[in-house]
Amino acid sequence: MARMTIRDVSLFVEVMGHGYPLVLMHGGPGADHWSLVSFRRCADQFTLVFYDHRCNGRSEGAPVSSMTWENLTADADALRQKLGFEKWAVLGHSFGGHVALEYALRYPESLSHLVLLDTGGDSRWARENAPDLLARRGFSPEKVRLVRRFFNGEIEPREMFPALMRFGDAYFHDPSPQMLARELIHGGWRSKIQPEALVFAGRHLLKGWTVMDRLGAIKVPTLVMAGRDDFLFPPEHQIELAAAITNARLRIIERAGHNAHDEQPAEVIDAVRQFISADAAVAPVAAAPVSTGTPPDPVGSDPLRQQVFRIDQ
Repeated sequence: MARMTIRDVSLFVEVMGHGYPLVLMHGGPGADHWSLVSFRRCADQFTLVFYDHRCNGRSEGAPVSSMTWENLTADADALRQKLGFEKWAVLGHSFGGHVALEYALRYPESLSHLVLLDTGGDSRWARENAPDLLARRGFSPEKVRLVRRFFNGEIEPREMFPALMRFGDAYFHDPSPQMLARELIHGGWRSKIQPEALVFAGRHLLKGWTVMDRLGAIKVPTLVMAGRDDFLFPPEHQIELAAAITNARLRIIERAGHNAHDEQPAEVIDAVRQFISADAAVAPVAAAPVSTGTPPDPVGSDPLRQQVFRIDQ
């Protein structure tokens, strides 16, 4: 793990594995790359690039007002260049999927594949539809009002964590104590939350945001995938999203909510492995790898599968 100076920020970056490069864009906003820890087991097939968006997680050096689509996507492409990749595959989850869509539209020559996981092309699904959907699912009016305020930036930063504790079960098909414990064991406890990013996005960045009218410009192979019970971006939107992208594939994951990669990791990871061509040419890495030991989420006994690479500035 390392902080890398990228444009005007210090991004927290972790590179691990070997093979074709795959960058993973985390959700939130306000979360960090630990929300995608399930994908570490792909390190035997891909060079995985995890990073925290500007103003998120452990990235530093820029005011929250700099969190614009222009900056978020320019940061990602500058990171690609600094790591020495000609192209890479891009996976975006939730808010990270919004960034991935903007990236595919702004930097079409920089990616070879696009994986959209539990995400959408229009912010109204989270801001307007999600509270209504939870009401239909029997959530209390108090929780429904809280969800509406949460995704529209109508909370104070100090309210973020308590709010998630109150309606966090909405994110899962099966919000059992065992499920939550597994998330913590696999790295959830390491997450660094930045509430200011969530509030800013709700009030500014995501207000009126949509790319639905531009999706026809995306020409790279695209996999659209989401949990059947995702309350933020439900199957009806996944159908709409996939239909708008040329030759996109659609896969709905049963018995999963908004974090399908946590509830059904084997199915989601297998789908990603199969979708991204295994025989694609491997792009060069800018720095020599240095093993730092077994990652927190072990991927097996083979030493090659346990390499974590330190990328220095």
